[in-house]
Amino acid sequence: MIAKHVSMKTVHKSNFASLVSYITDEQAKRERVGYVGVTNCHSDQADLAILEVLNTQAQNTRSGADKTYHLILSFRPGEQPGEATLKAIEARICDGLGFGEHQRVSAVHHDTDNVHLHIAINKIHPTRYTTLEPFNAYHALGLLCQQLEHEYGLERDNHQASRLVSQSRAQDMERHACVESLMGWVKRECTADMQAAQSWEELHQVMQDNGLVLHERGNGLVVQAASGLAVKASSIDREFSKAKLEERLGIFEPSAEQHADQRPSRRYEKQPVRSRINTAELYATYKADQLNISSSRTVQWDKARAKKDRLIEAAKQSGRLKRSAIKLISGAGVGKKIMYSVTSKTLKAEIHKINKQYLLERQEIHEKYQRRAWADWLRAKAEEGDQKALAALRARQAVQGLKGNTVAGKGALRSQADSQKHDSVTKKGLIIYRIGPTAVRDDGDRLKISRGADQDGMQAALRMAMDRFGERIRVDGTPAFKEQIVQAAAASQLPITFDDTALERCRQHLLTPTAPKENAHDSANRTNRTDGADRGRAGSYSDGRFGHAATGVNAASGHPRKPNVSRIGGKPPPQSQNRLRSLSELGVVHLASAGEMLLPRDVPRDVEQPRAQPVDGLRRDASRPGRITAAQVGAAQKDIAHRSEVAASGLPWDALDLDKITAAQAADKYIAEQNEKRLKLFDIEKQARYNEAQAGLAAFVGICQVEGHLLALLKGAQGAQEVMVLPVDKPTARRLQRLGLGSSVSVSPQGSIKAKGRSR
Repeated sequence: MIAKHVSMKTVHKSNFASLVSYITDEQAKRERVGYVGVTNCHSDQADLAILEVLNTQAQNTRSGADKTYHLILSFRPGEQPGEATLKAIEARICDGLGFGEHQRVSAVHHDTDNVHLHIAINKIHPTRYTTLEPFNAYHALGLLCQQLEHEYGLERDNHQASRLVSQSRAQDMERHACVESLMGWVKRECTADMQAAQSWEELHQVMQDNGLVLHERGNGLVVQAASGLAVKASSIDREFSKAKLEERLGIFEPSAEQHADQRPSRRYEKQPVRSRINTAELYATYKADQLNISSSRTVQWDKARAKKDRLIEAAKQSGRLKRSAIKLISGAGVGKKIMYSVTSKTLKAEIHKINKQYLLERQEIHEKYQRRAWADWLRAKAEEGDQKALAALRARQAVQGLKGNTVAGKGALRSQADSQKHDSVTKKGLIIYRIGPTAVRDDGDRLKISRGADQDGMQAALRMAMDRFGERIRVDGTPAFKEQIVQAAAASQLPITFDDTALERCRQHLLTPTAPKENAHDSANRTNRTDGADRGRAGSYSDGRFGHAATGVNAASGHPRKPNVSRIGGKPPPQSQNRLRSLSELGVVHLASAGEMLLPRDVPRDVEQPRAQPVDGLRRDASRPGRITAAQVGAAQKDIAHRSEVAASGLPWDALDLDKITAAQAADKYIAEQNEKRLKLFDIEKQARYNEAQAGLAAFVGICQVEGHLLALLKGAQGAQEVMVLPVDKPTARRLQRLGLGSSVSVSPQGSIKAKGRSR
């Protein structure tokens, strides 16, 4: 993240209203202005905040300094901070500079290669009416950026000053205008020869060979080109300062006069920065266009003015005819006076309309024929559909491709024709498309969904990739993004193939219709079962492993599913396993594992009551004879009774002993394992930790346990794409188990759950 203060060279050009109008202007783009915020003003609207700030600035009549502070926060390519993060960063930056109580308007822009935040700050305090000028703002902003990058996990930037101000300005000019600066040209072409010079005469000869002149100015030296453009010698390199050169070559000696026959071997000319393609033809077209732009603009203005004069003259002629007709009408003078008045008002309104239309046409001509930098001219041509200009933007050596969540082709580029109308083009040659709320960026090699990803946007990106690269698609990015792409491809049934075998297998799995036998059987049994039949089953967690469908929801049928339940005939129901009356029928006494817990409905009411002791010995299947003593039988009965008590509480056996991790860590472990399984089992919905922003009504979908901690599984309002995981205590878990799956509950921001008028 980089924070930069944009200062105005002249105070009269600084205007808070103009700055806010610029940062909030969409400029006929859908993907430009994002979040707009107003701080420390009585109104939340930017237009009303402008009036409030101007009134505040008018209260300070003594200060002659700039009263507006323009700050830009720019983020690395690919970083998309959320609105809450941007607000927090803005508040920290303004507080660090001392503008915490000052009025400001901020706006986020998405139409460039880097997401950036403009902040227009009123330097006049709203109550004291004093002017604040931050001391040493550059270093303060650097320290603040370092802290915020660490706190919010942003990509690190270098905030230490490693170049002079003039060097930074030259580099910025080359980056934004794409034209080589004099300082950059001298550093690249002449530095080695200047360092090799052993006398003032040799150094001046190097200057002459390159069309340059080295002479004194003030207390230092400057290097001047034939066009008159000059730079400080010390800004090229500290070795070329006057003190360093005199220390090496002696006292400064001016250069001798150049003869007419001495022509330089090369000279500096404004040319495009180095590129991977030849842009000489395009640059010649650009220079010719800039030479003719003034005359073309004058011609168009003359045409617009002549059109306006003709329309006004026609309107006046129509008014004269109307007045002549009124004069011939016989009647009372009052009626004629009214008709004359109406005719005059009509004429004035028509002339006003003509003048207004003329001003709009004049503004359009000015924007069309204004002088542009080389990069701006290329971008304008690329937006008009010029493929050569677009290729020149993408061929700059400093341009890097898209990274992160991208979609590309495996084979050669098939076509670059765009059936989708683009929103804008950046200076790096990225074409931005807007499909509903989704923004798609195209660098020619891959597509990236940068903001507002939904299924329609994913499908549009896949169609664009298929038209561009063919049917074999490569997907790079996070597992969540890959899952969204696979689901979008399956939903749209596009004839594409993923080069990743796992993603292709998942796509085929979604496209293949599932067998309805088991789901239909489960649905029929669930319909005939009472509401309490499935209590506590959804999302059960046993023996440290998740069930087959831990969310408790069947994606195919929409009904709750039963995890860890075998098919019919696989094993007997819980009430028929390990019963006391069947102990004598078993070859060896075997107690169920902790994961095979008995549900409350499976435990007999009299399980805790003492029963008659068996008199028959229990035979073993071993080759040698043996008997189990009465003490062993009593211990077994006591063990079973203890397990029944645990089962009545709805908790697994190992819940009484394990307290190894915190509830939050248990929830994170559960969420991580479930989300990892989603790429293989698509009937598992996305899991996420509950946060206070999700407070309100929710649907109960199950209870699970991880390492002795109970977790409630909730689902938000209809349309929610994820299951909320909330740690709860034992009383709350027991109360939730009495509810049917899908029952409505209310969750507070603190995480307490309320149902049927009771809460815990």
